[in-house]
Amino acid sequence: MNHPIVPPASTATPPTTDRERLWQALMELARLGATPKGGVNRQAMTDLDRQARDLFIAWCRAEGCQIRIDAIGNIFARRPGSDASLPVVMTGSHIDTQPTGGKYDGCFGVLAGLEVIRTLNQHAIVTRAPIEVVAWTNEEGCRFPPCMMGSGVYAGQLGLDDMLARCDDTGVSVGEALDAIGYRGSDSVVPGDVKAYFEAHIEQGPLLEDTDTTLGVVIGALGQKWFDLTLTGVEAHAGPTPMHLRKDALVGAGEIAVAVNRMATDAAPHGRGTVGVMTLHPGSRNVIPGQVQMTIDLRHLEPEALDAMVEGLRRAIDETCARHGLGAALEATADFPPEAFDEACVQAVRAGAEALGLSHMDIVSGAGHDAIFVNRVAPAAMIFVPCEGGISHNEIEYATPDDLHAGCNVLLRAILQSAEVERSGDHRKEPA
Repeated sequence: MNHPIVPPASTATPPTTDRERLWQALMELARLGATPKGGVNRQAMTDLDRQARDLFIAWCRAEGCQIRIDAIGNIFARRPGSDASLPVVMTGSHIDTQPTGGKYDGCFGVLAGLEVIRTLNQHAIVTRAPIEVVAWTNEEGCRFPPCMMGSGVYAGQLGLDDMLARCDDTGVSVGEALDAIGYRGSDSVVPGDVKAYFEAHIEQGPLLEDTDTTLGVVIGALGQKWFDLTLTGVEAHAGPTPMHLRKDALVGAGEIAVAVNRMATDAAPHGRGTVGVMTLHPGSRNVIPGQVQMTIDLRHLEPEALDAMVEGLRRAIDETCARHGLGAALEATADFPPEAFDEACVQAVRAGAEALGLSHMDIVSGAGHDAIFVNRVAPAAMIFVPCEGGISHNEIEYATPDDLHAGCNVLLRAILQSAEVERSGDHRKEPA
């Protein structure tokens, strides 16, 4: 077979990925764990997860990829480059879902990477650097906390032995679950040879749709500080106790919730503040609440601003307790620093969107992603596409084929910019 000569990467016009092929792969994967409402329940290290992993590996082997699986079950599918000594260009995400998950969260990033490889093979394009698609283990963390487990172990942010010992609600450990599905690997995969990592993902928020923008160039991820707060007052009868003599823990909790909202609003555009859980004691309709337990979630892109929000929270608690005669116990439960993605990788995404004439905007991820852990050991960036209504972690989660295709084409260009086109030639191999 004669193949066209492919110009150098600086002058070549990259091919276009196959919109229908990408969509069909997403729909086929979504059959594994399909729910009656149109979503997917395919939690990490279940038999459905095994089936999804088997399918992904079969697809990758059909494209001539070399498969490696590490001790936490991460799957690495490598398309060789012409120079094996060069660092790899990596892309990926996850294929596990929430119990009431959708078809696109995570899965789009993995299958977009596969579609890039299929497109390069279809057009006989050889890159100088190898390209690797990764399916990270247990990104969601719903069965086995914490989330982003596989990428966290890979990046050295989470301990392998500790993660393998983590158990689900039935007492099954991660190690036992990986053994049960046959995915506790033995390959040693370290992040020392990664040139760039790109992760394509649905936005999981409403900004792109609200601004009618096709693509989000993700410049970083919000830092997160989580707290549990217990406010203690005095339970008393709702009738005989006059208002000015009450020590009502719920009134104090309400004022603190308002303060959290105000602080985040004042810290726009990147401030976030949420009281997600509030429980009352004793929980009787005619008893003044004597205790409230509540969660507080603060987020911001800038470390100084996040620290200022925490100080504002502490002041609000002290002032509220003094005003209402309450006691308070504040416990920090999570602390994730803000993450700025690699500027060169971000620019590669931006350049891809501009070359394709796509509307795009810089955007910050408010959620956690595998790219955040990878970015701590290798250059990384993310690509966002809109999702309908900003809804995710929900069975009605939806992204259009056109938007997914656009994101995949930007991913292709970003990968080629990093991996560099070498020459033409038939790169396909027989399935392993």
